[in-house]
Amino acid sequence: MKEFVVYTALRLLMFGATFGVVIGVWQVVTGEITSADVFWAVLIGFVVSGIGSYFLLNAQREAFARRVDERASRSMQRIQAKEDVD
Repeated sequence: MKEFVVYTALRLLMFGATFGVVIGVWQVVTGEITSADVFWAVLIGFVVSGIGSYFLLNAQREAFARRVDERASRSMQRIQAKEDVD
């Protein structure tokens, strides 16, 4: 569970930072921000943070995947042990 929380928090933080930078640059360049600008800033923030997290959060994603794999393996062992008893 800890790995999930860490990875998710880092993804949200990365998106927030990316969105903040995009909206800040947009404000400096255009001088105003409309609702359409916010939409595009969110879209750009999602894309850039997604690409960035693929490279920057690889270790956290791997730890999360290992944890999920361990839990799935334990669950399958319990199911097989129960089937062997029956």
